[in-house]
Amino acid sequence: MWSPTEEEKYGVVICSFRGTVPQGLVLELGETVQILEKCEGWYRGVSIKKPSVKGIFPANYIHLKKAIVSNRGQYETVVPLEDSVVTEVTATLQEWAVLWKQLYVKHKVDLFYKLRHVMNELIDLRRQLLSGHLTQDQVREVKRHLTVRLDWGNEHLGLDLVPRKDFEVVDSDQISVSDLYKMHLSSRHSVQQSTSQVDTIRQRHGEACRMPVPHHFFLSLKSFTYNTIGEDTDVFFSLYDVREGKQISERFMVRLNKNGGPRNPEKIDRMCALFTDLSSKDMKRDLYIVAHVIRIGRMLLNDSKKGPPHLHYRRPYGCAVLSIVDVLQSLSEIKEEKDFVLKVYTCTNENEWCQIHENIIRKSSTKYTAPSSNYGLIISLQLLRGDMEQIRRENPMIFNRGVSVTRKLGFPDVIMPGDIRNDLYLTLEKGDFERGGKSVQKNIEVTMYVLYADGEILKDCISLGSGEPSRSAYHSFVLYHNNSPRWGEIVKLPIPIDRFRGSHLRFEFRHCSTKDKGEKKLFGFAFTPLMRDDGTTLSDDIHELYVYKCDENSTFNNHALYLGLPCCKEDYNGCPNIPSSLIFQRSTKETFSVSTQLSSTKLTQNVDLLALLKWKAYPDRVMDILGRLRHVSGEEIVKFLQDILDTLFVVLDDNTEKYGLLVFQSLVFIINLLRDSKYFHFRPVMDTYIQKHFAGALAYKELIRCLKWYMDRSAELVRQDHIQEAMRALEYLFKFIVQSRILYSRATCGMEEEQFRSSIQELFQSIRFVLSLDSRSSETLIFTQAALLNSFPAIFDELLQMFTVQEVAEFVRGTLGSMPSTVHIGQSMDVVKLQSIARTVDSRLFSFSESRRILLPVVLHHIHLHLRQQKELLICSGILSSIFSIIKTSSLEGDVVEEVEMMVESLLDVLLQTLLTIMSKSQSQEAGEYVSCLLSLLRQMSDTHFQHLLDNFQSKDELKEFLLKIFCVFRNLMKMSVFPRDWMVMRLLTSNIIVTTVQYLSSALHKNFTETDFDFKVWNSYFSLAVLFINQPSLQLENATPPKRKKILDKYGDMRVMMAYELFSMWQNLGEHKIHFIPGMIGPFLGVTLVPQPEVRNIMIPIFHDMMDWEQRKNGNFKQVEAELIDKLDSLVSEGKGDENYRELFSLLLLEKIEQETWRETGISFVTSVTRLMERLLDYRDCMKGDETENKKIGCTVNLMNFYKSEINKEEMYIRYIHKLCDMHLQAENYTEAAFTLLLYCELLQWEDRPLREFLHYPSQSEWQRKEGLCRKIIHYFNKGKSWEFGIPLCRELALQYESLYDYQSLSWIRKMEATYYDNIMEQQRLEPEFFRVGFYGRKFPFFLRNKEYVCRGHDYERLEAFQQRMLSEFPQAIAMQHPNHPDDSILQCDAQYLQIYAVTPIPDNIDVLQMDRVPDRIKSFYRVNNIRKFRYDRPFHKGPKDKDNEFKSLWIERTTLTLTHSLPGISRWFEVERRELVEVSPLENAIQVVENKNQELRTLISQYQHKQMHGNINLLSMCLNGVIDAAVNGGIARYQEAFFDKDYITKHPGDAEKITQLKELMQEQVHVLGVGLAVHEKFVHPEMRPLHKKLIDQFQMMRSSLYHELPGLDKLSPACSGSSTPRSNVLVSHGPMSPESIKLVHRHSPLNMLGSVRHSSSSLSSHTSSETGNLVILTDSSVGETAEDMYHMQASPSTSSLSSTHSAPSQMINSAPSSARDKYRHSREMMMLLPAHRDRPSSAMYPAAIMENGQPPNFQRALIQQMIGPCKPCSDPNLSVAEKAVPAAPSSWSLDSGSREALPFLSAHAGSVLAPPVPPRSLPHGHYALHFDAFHHQLSDAPPALPARTLRKSPLHPIPASPTSPQSGLDGSNSTLSGSASSGVSSLSESNFGHSSEPPPRTDTMDSVPSQAWNTDEDLETPYLPVRYSLSEPDVLESLKSQPCRSHSAPSGVIPQDTMDPPALPPKPYHSRLPNMENEEGMMIEDDDKHRPLHRKVSQPVSAGKEEQARVAWEHGISEQ
Repeated sequence: MWSPTEEEKYGVVICSFRGTVPQGLVLELGETVQILEKCEGWYRGVSIKKPSVKGIFPANYIHLKKAIVSNRGQYETVVPLEDSVVTEVTATLQEWAVLWKQLYVKHKVDLFYKLRHVMNELIDLRRQLLSGHLTQDQVREVKRHLTVRLDWGNEHLGLDLVPRKDFEVVDSDQISVSDLYKMHLSSRHSVQQSTSQVDTIRQRHGEACRMPVPHHFFLSLKSFTYNTIGEDTDVFFSLYDVREGKQISERFMVRLNKNGGPRNPEKIDRMCALFTDLSSKDMKRDLYIVAHVIRIGRMLLNDSKKGPPHLHYRRPYGCAVLSIVDVLQSLSEIKEEKDFVLKVYTCTNENEWCQIHENIIRKSSTKYTAPSSNYGLIISLQLLRGDMEQIRRENPMIFNRGVSVTRKLGFPDVIMPGDIRNDLYLTLEKGDFERGGKSVQKNIEVTMYVLYADGEILKDCISLGSGEPSRSAYHSFVLYHNNSPRWGEIVKLPIPIDRFRGSHLRFEFRHCSTKDKGEKKLFGFAFTPLMRDDGTTLSDDIHELYVYKCDENSTFNNHALYLGLPCCKEDYNGCPNIPSSLIFQRSTKETFSVSTQLSSTKLTQNVDLLALLKWKAYPDRVMDILGRLRHVSGEEIVKFLQDILDTLFVVLDDNTEKYGLLVFQSLVFIINLLRDSKYFHFRPVMDTYIQKHFAGALAYKELIRCLKWYMDRSAELVRQDHIQEAMRALEYLFKFIVQSRILYSRATCGMEEEQFRSSIQELFQSIRFVLSLDSRSSETLIFTQAALLNSFPAIFDELLQMFTVQEVAEFVRGTLGSMPSTVHIGQSMDVVKLQSIARTVDSRLFSFSESRRILLPVVLHHIHLHLRQQKELLICSGILSSIFSIIKTSSLEGDVVEEVEMMVESLLDVLLQTLLTIMSKSQSQEAGEYVSCLLSLLRQMSDTHFQHLLDNFQSKDELKEFLLKIFCVFRNLMKMSVFPRDWMVMRLLTSNIIVTTVQYLSSALHKNFTETDFDFKVWNSYFSLAVLFINQPSLQLENATPPKRKKILDKYGDMRVMMAYELFSMWQNLGEHKIHFIPGMIGPFLGVTLVPQPEVRNIMIPIFHDMMDWEQRKNGNFKQVEAELIDKLDSLVSEGKGDENYRELFSLLLLEKIEQETWRETGISFVTSVTRLMERLLDYRDCMKGDETENKKIGCTVNLMNFYKSEINKEEMYIRYIHKLCDMHLQAENYTEAAFTLLLYCELLQWEDRPLREFLHYPSQSEWQRKEGLCRKIIHYFNKGKSWEFGIPLCRELALQYESLYDYQSLSWIRKMEATYYDNIMEQQRLEPEFFRVGFYGRKFPFFLRNKEYVCRGHDYERLEAFQQRMLSEFPQAIAMQHPNHPDDSILQCDAQYLQIYAVTPIPDNIDVLQMDRVPDRIKSFYRVNNIRKFRYDRPFHKGPKDKDNEFKSLWIERTTLTLTHSLPGISRWFEVERRELVEVSPLENAIQVVENKNQELRTLISQYQHKQMHGNINLLSMCLNGVIDAAVNGGIARYQEAFFDKDYITKHPGDAEKITQLKELMQEQVHVLGVGLAVHEKFVHPEMRPLHKKLIDQFQMMRSSLYHELPGLDKLSPACSGSSTPRSNVLVSHGPMSPESIKLVHRHSPLNMLGSVRHSSSSLSSHTSSETGNLVILTDSSVGETAEDMYHMQASPSTSSLSSTHSAPSQMINSAPSSARDKYRHSREMMMLLPAHRDRPSSAMYPAAIMENGQPPNFQRALIQQMIGPCKPCSDPNLSVAEKAVPAAPSSWSLDSGSREALPFLSAHAGSVLAPPVPPRSLPHGHYALHFDAFHHQLSDAPPALPARTLRKSPLHPIPASPTSPQSGLDGSNSTLSGSASSGVSSLSESNFGHSSEPPPRTDTMDSVPSQAWNTDEDLETPYLPVRYSLSEPDVLESLKSQPCRSHSAPSGVIPQDTMDPPALPPKPYHSRLPNMENEEGMMIEDDDKHRPLHRKVSQPVSAGKEEQARVAWEHGISEQ
């Protein structure tokens, strides 16, 4: 059966229990449980952690603890009966454990380890405390250590400060708020000091004089390691003051045997001393520890003959010193002993033994000998502080070791009563003795005895040092052969006080012979009595004693024989008539000196004191003796205090009239002496005396009379020192008066009671009289009054012995009331007066409620006056604190209503006023004091007090003023944080008092200021207060730990809810006046509703409905509510308030309320839009708050900004977010986007003079000025973003404004800026960015991204892989999709994040610019990638069956076009896709595009060579023709023929007839163009290269014939093509169709043509690397192969990575493909030739494996591939200007690739013809169009150059004339120096490029590692390379170009220069190029083993366009000459 437990109520789990039984309660080790029932070894109960869950658990798993049970039964509570400190430690450790682990996670390792250490210490200390084996002192000490550590940990972990009193947590309900405040202060102080806090409440007023803390040195001798003495030794330690040259302590003596161990075996490890009573002043002295070593043995250590072995002498040996100053610092820091080694130095000359320590300290090394090794004394030292009692308590171990207490010579700073001491210190100073007829000096030993009056030697009255017992005789040490010894040895004589009188000292002098017998011969003696005849002791001085002769036979039995003789000179003067016939004759030439120092509490050396104590002996001198008492030293007086006081009162009784005043003065003198800190501790002696020994029963009458007489005289006397002294002694005078009266009363059974009372009354009248005097004129009077006021509160306790509480209170009230008000006295008196009041309040008198009722009014009156005038605020606050403290204590016992009433009336108003003043000056210390006073008062007030307070206001204005004040103070209290953040107890109590007070005051507010007397100010103040209150950080319980939250809720409840209810009911009470608070209170109320407390939200959100309703009633709409709500919502959410729940609750509650309204629709739409705004704001906040990437933040901001603009039209918020977005762009260095963002604001402004207010960082200025400033800033940003084209229109706009204002200075500046921008466009390099399409799928994305697709503008050099990596790092949870297909619903709706990314190609809008021939490519480059709104990407696929022989038949392209919401670049780097369109491109259209592009390229190239001046190097043309013709012969366009001219195809696709015709026309056109090209080639071909030309002609014939059947009319082609040497005129005739008019590109309709730009890209950081790609590589048929789709996989997209420049599939896909696929992939770059222009072919990371058949590549590519080789040949025609040559950015320098090894024989065979001699410069004909010399700039610029792109447009093939401005190097036919392209600089094809390298150049992917392609202008061919400098101007290079003639190196003649105007169809690639081989006419294949090289990013290149007319003339001129 389960039965309720009686005793077992509370326990701790000592073993975890898993709760595996039914109803088992799961328990963890260390949890506490409350036990309810028990049954057979099981308990039923609850865990304190989860009190709601009951369960059972085994009894043996629980350790029971005693506990107090209250409210037994179902709802009983259990409190463990253990020390509250233990409970606190337990709870704190549990709380810390959680936080401690978090420290490790947050990498706060240092604090982690420190805290671990502290936690271990706490556990250990707790264990000690629980053990129950500690003494009370130890318990106190352990608790002190515990609390210091708890506070330390709490502070470092940011937890709350715990207020404590005597180490225990205080209960805030039991003490006043003022006391609580002080405890917080002292706890904070003790945390900072981490030292002991003795009492948490400091006594501010009249602190007792602090006793100086004495210091003590603990010294322990560990060992004395010496090896040379071999005799017993005595070591004497003492403290020595160097400056004063004297010893300041007794000596500590250690006796050691010859082995260095203690002579007494019991002393082992106990040779220690405590040098006591060193004051702080002593610690500042230059102190040394000095150790003298005296050996005990034969006379001479190393001479065994000197003296017999049995005789032992004390002989000096050595000395050691240690400076305390040097070791003090280290001793102060450590708490334990520290070891030191002291070297023992020996004395060189024994005569100077007494100074050896000084010589060692002064380092006079000649006077002592250092030891041979570092042996010496090993001692340990420890510094201790505190009085002896404390030292004994704290260091019991020291005293257990038998420590020798070694005192100071003389008294310590503080003489303690009961400290009885009677020590005479005697120093043996020196002697002078006669030689006595001997040849050598004597060895003198002095023996001293203490003899009593009867001649008996006193036993044990001589001490050589502490640590050894006293002895009866003293033997000095012996100095060898010295008749004038100086000893300086101190001996202590502890003679009993009763034996002191009549005792004397006798000194006997002996000579110690070192002869065989070695006896000691007595030869003289001296003596001195210890007391003089007048009863005074031997004075502290040097005494020179007479030496009397004697010998061994002399007897001292009858000491009277010599005592009658004079002992010294003074003695002799005193008794001159001494008979000379006595036994002892004085030796006049010999002297002996000793000095003495008395430290006695019983004996005096003072004659005046002795005279007073024996006054009866001198009755006629009594007046004089009393007068001389003042001159006696304080030490003597306190020693004989009781005797003196007795004497004084006896004298007073003897003759009151005569001696009364003198005795009074003496008494005053003694009393004031005890106020000195040195004698302060004798006050208890005085108290004891008064209580127990004082017997002057009649003294009170005289004392009262004298006191009154002094006071009455104070108005007249000028010198008032005596009066002031009497006032200071008031306390003890009253003690004597009262005690005297009590004694008299006892003796006479209460006679003369009335007289006594009346005399006291009169005395108080005199006191009042003194205080009421106006002291402003007399300074002395001020001091008298001050002295009186200071002493006055001390007499209350005495008076209470004789009078009732009320009577004393009346006395005091009268006295305090007699003080003049503050106006009439000076500042210093103000302070004294208040201190007196403070001590009155602190006195016992004030603790009686009867006296408080009498005293409170007068105390409050004075405080009120001071507070009114804002004077002495700190003292006033102290007094108030004390009053509140007393009242709080009293209120726990009795009724204090009346007193509180008084305080409310007197103080409340003035306290509020004072607080407002203090807070305005923000003096936090004073503010804290007064706040605590105000709160104390408010907490004491009950309903009746509030009722009285409110009823007492005369008018509503007074009430209003009061309410405003108190609300204002409360508001400031919360705003200013008067109490620090960690004072949680204080803050919560404050909140509790405020909420209670507000509840009392709100009814008065409602009652008085609602109806007709509505007062907006008061109501507004009230609402602001309530809002501030609810928002207080200390009340936000959600942030607190669960235990803390529970504790607060249990004690106070949720005060936010209480205030919210109060606020809501007050709002409802307002009625129609609510309209006054719209819109003002919307923001504050919104703030309240955002508090994460569901109840508060439920109460407050409906108020918004109310507001909307009232505004709707008044204005017919609620625009104000709407505007304000939206405004405030933004700022509040950005501050971190609000959450998803709030959004839902807001919407739910308001929609529910609005349902019933007439204005339902507008209401609902408003609530919906606010809810949507909140969604965006929360997203924005989360983005900003988290470690989100720049992109996310920008996206979020754009989204929110658009919402403000489009949906809720909040212009100001819109502008704010514009600036936030702009700042983000600037931070991310997106300058162009920043400019576009600011442009949004600029567009809102007009060019008007309307004034604008200050806003954000803009000053108040006119609209025109702001717009101008914005324009300038935007232009600046466009410039930084290199988007000069966007800046130019703004420059023009500004220029227009400046012009209209005639501001020519600004106009000039802006025009120059515009011009600079044009220059920049032409001169500076710009990278074309890539574009990527990103799809965000899944519900886990923020809603502004969710299930949307965007196109993003990539960063410079960013490829697809890099971009994909960046996106995945921005969304670490996201999964990358590996296909480009549109995702299905399952992905869109899943709770995950999917990213789909691929590159897209921009489709420019501005095609006109791109189709203009003469526009430089640098300009076109900009239009290709800016202002783009449409993008597309292609996907190849097969339709229908795939033809194995010719796959082109079925290869289609799926082209997707994306249209964005805004064009890029814009205000963001990415925009959402608005629309997608899908188109399919047929195989035929594809073919048309490829052929058309090639024709355009060929025409452009040929036109460069047709100018009559152009002859010489035609490598580029050779290679281009070779590529196209050879490819055609070997199947290039033949594959298209097979595919599309087949009858089969034509019948199947009747609709394609027009397109087939178009393709035929293009092929026909190609043959025409090739014809012209061959004619030009023949004209310029080098003789050595004729075989190549012949081969080309042959192959052309084959090609033409293969096309003959398909394209009739080709047979009419020119005979020039047949290979025979036909005259040139024939060639011209046959080329009629190629005349300027006819050779026009037919404008095709292919989508590719519409694009108009061919875009090349590379993946490396620099297009210089193109120098690596092999241009001289030979292709044969076998190199061609792969499906067309493979080629799509391998295409170089704008986004291919540097790891795989020919395709964009991820590398892992490639690597995992079969090896055949990889090999195919290696050659895939050639396949590029068959595809549409590269710009149109984006690729994606999502096209995986290659399309192939049986793993073998088909042959369809072979025929066409070589058409495409053109762009890869070096342009080396000398007639091209540098700029023209620089244009083709295909790889143009010669790279010796793996293919070049086989090419070497061919090259070497022609080496002679390849190199041509240098040609001198020539002047160029005038009138040619000047070209920019831009190739230089590109070779040298920072950014890597890239390829130009040109338009495919119908245009005549104008040749471009050379520039007359080209450098002086001469661009004639023999100069090939400037060949090459901008991508590598214009590289010189020197022999070292061709012949000297047999290895391929190293692969490089970065700009820095690219091989430098420098201009080779040197004559010396051994140094073909100059270093490349990446800067925009290279003067030295340019100079060298101008000044030196360039050596010309012709390239091999198979290389043809390339057209500069038309673009290459494909990006640069390492190609296999065909070259004729002499041995093999058909050509041979050289494998390209080159790795897949990175493609190089293209940088736009300027090309100068000529005027149309000039160009046309030049063209015609060329034709006619041909």
